[in-house]
Amino acid sequence: MVMACRVINKRRHMGLQQLSSFAGTGRTFLGPVKSSKFIIDEECHESVLISSTIRLLESLDLTSAVGQLLNEAVQAQNNTYKTGTSTLLFLVGAWSSAAEECLHLGVPISVIVSVMSEGLNSCIKEVVSLQVPIYNVFDHLDSTKTFSGLETFNISLCPFLQIPSDTGLQKEHDLNDVASPSLTTYSLSGIPVKSPKLFRRQTEVEADKNTLQNPQTLKNSLLASSHYRKSILIHSRHFNRTANNQWINKPDGFLEQHGAATPNTYRCNDLVELEMGLSHGDHNSMKLVDEAVRLQYQNASIQQGNCTMPFRFDISRIFTCCLPGVPETFSCVCPGFITVVSISNTTLIKELENQPVRVILIEGDLTENYRHLGFNKAANINTLLESMKIQQNSSEEVWTNYVLQVLIKFNVNLVLVQGNVSEHLIERCIHSKQLVIGSVNSTVMQAFAEASGAVQVTYITQVNENCVGNGIYVAFWRSIPSDVIDRINVITIVIKTEGINLVTVVLTSPVTAQMQTKEDRFWTCAYRLYHALREQKVFLGGGAVEFLCLSHLQILAGQSLSKRNHVCSGWLHNTSSWLASSLALYRPTVLNCLANGWHRYLSTLMYNTASCSSEFEASTFIQQHLQNARDSGSPSSYILNEYNKLNSGIFNPSISNKLEQIPSIYDIIIPKIEAWRRALDLVLLVLQTDSEIITGLGHTQLNSHETEGFLFL
Repeated sequence: MVMACRVINKRRHMGLQQLSSFAGTGRTFLGPVKSSKFIIDEECHESVLISSTIRLLESLDLTSAVGQLLNEAVQAQNNTYKTGTSTLLFLVGAWSSAAEECLHLGVPISVIVSVMSEGLNSCIKEVVSLQVPIYNVFDHLDSTKTFSGLETFNISLCPFLQIPSDTGLQKEHDLNDVASPSLTTYSLSGIPVKSPKLFRRQTEVEADKNTLQNPQTLKNSLLASSHYRKSILIHSRHFNRTANNQWINKPDGFLEQHGAATPNTYRCNDLVELEMGLSHGDHNSMKLVDEAVRLQYQNASIQQGNCTMPFRFDISRIFTCCLPGVPETFSCVCPGFITVVSISNTTLIKELENQPVRVILIEGDLTENYRHLGFNKAANINTLLESMKIQQNSSEEVWTNYVLQVLIKFNVNLVLVQGNVSEHLIERCIHSKQLVIGSVNSTVMQAFAEASGAVQVTYITQVNENCVGNGIYVAFWRSIPSDVIDRINVITIVIKTEGINLVTVVLTSPVTAQMQTKEDRFWTCAYRLYHALREQKVFLGGGAVEFLCLSHLQILAGQSLSKRNHVCSGWLHNTSSWLASSLALYRPTVLNCLANGWHRYLSTLMYNTASCSSEFEASTFIQQHLQNARDSGSPSSYILNEYNKLNSGIFNPSISNKLEQIPSIYDIIIPKIEAWRRALDLVLLVLQTDSEIITGLGHTQLNSHETEGFLFL
């Protein structure tokens, strides 16, 4: 990657500054509207387009101790949840700056660690009030309502949704990035729609109220010519007006509003609604996820018959097949295993089509030198296989002939190998009408073993009749234009058998540089849905939980100022008088610094989504609604009330049966909270362990050039 640098002040905490520098490189990845980056290799000058934290860190120089710790934290989050890495990276930077500011203000490190930890734990307890339970989303899956059905009208565009360039939503934005947010538009099927806003100015609210009072006016404006149809949307489900309605958590987990004419309960019992809320604007990716889930559900229903066992989404049985250079119209979801093979296999595939074939599953490599460690021979010893009674010029040829004999003996035409395969063997097998495919995922192997009756073996010498599977069908996947095949130099095939629990999502893109980004986005949506179904609950999204954390910490800081002695006695037990007095003195400062991290998070989120022309403008709006939340007496109730008003008050369902209510936005719970924890744990680890030993000249003799350095990324 082309290196950028940031000035590092050696008089301040080096590790925290480095964390802030690394985190700053990924700030444009925060939120649903991500700005992609071109990563350029200095040596070969090749470039790749990325829009995820994982791909960014792969391109940065992370050889420093701090860089290694950051990479380990992000990789751990990604390996466990496959989502939340952008939030983690941003909060690492925001809270590193917060900790650094606390040090600059003279707060002891032990106090920073204690108060920040207590503050985050308090936030995690507070946001429980924004959880929405999920119930029986698969009960009506056979109905005609599908995910694509919610995309029939443009006003269903939601706040804080991810709108990448390849989802059909084209963002018309001034290249100089100076256009007013009100002029930023999105188009779906050519229809312009104004950018949804997190907060609206008072004039916009009044204009909407006047329109809502006249239903005919609203209907005419919404159903006008498609070239002039525009819909001003609020960018979030909350933060717009204050109200006195109160919400409580019911014993069954629902959120219920009291004080309204008809109590309104927040819950989610519809799969399409859940998918829309978790798509964050990436409708194309989530549509593929929806199709994969429905295929799994159909397969499970057929296999279970009259059994009433509840369906569970099995993400381990979903795979992707990426085809760069192929038009996007070929992206789809299919049952079975779809993969690419060399174009030299074309004649062989034609011969194997429309007939069942037998299969062997090899767990290890299928190469001449792959064997148990105890049987690795010395390099200067040649072994003669007398049982074969053939003489060949090399052991490679001897081994290849033996493999072919095994395949012919058991009438096998398909070999799936989990590891590597000898190129020489593949060529020989093509001439013998045997298809050999390597680098097959272990779960794919298991699925074929279950469906065909095959038994996986480690070595070809272990194969016997009981290990061979039956009833496998091999065919060409789809008719791809010949010019495309010549360009990509591979053919796509589908391998399946009756009853196989396997779904392949084919991802295509005419731009090779976008292929990795497209695959990352699909898996992000898939894992959001997977975690939501697994936890059976979600957060209200759109920045709701972050806003509640910010408001809650500011309230705690205010309480610490007014009731210092009482708070200290309630929070501390068996601590020294020095620590107790330090905590009482510095707690408001540390809590405010921690809250500033959430404030930066929301401001950057709004700026990235073009809700505001600057982060300063975003910060001003946030401050206004923080005051409204404080005045309401209950920030969580304030958020829930605003969420309810937006869902029920923007469009009147009686105006037209074509108008879809703005769907709720949801966030997954455990991955989000774990990203918070990992971010703060990393910051506090660096804070406590980093030290700088200065030798040579005394600090009084250091000039400005010696007190500053450069951190290269």
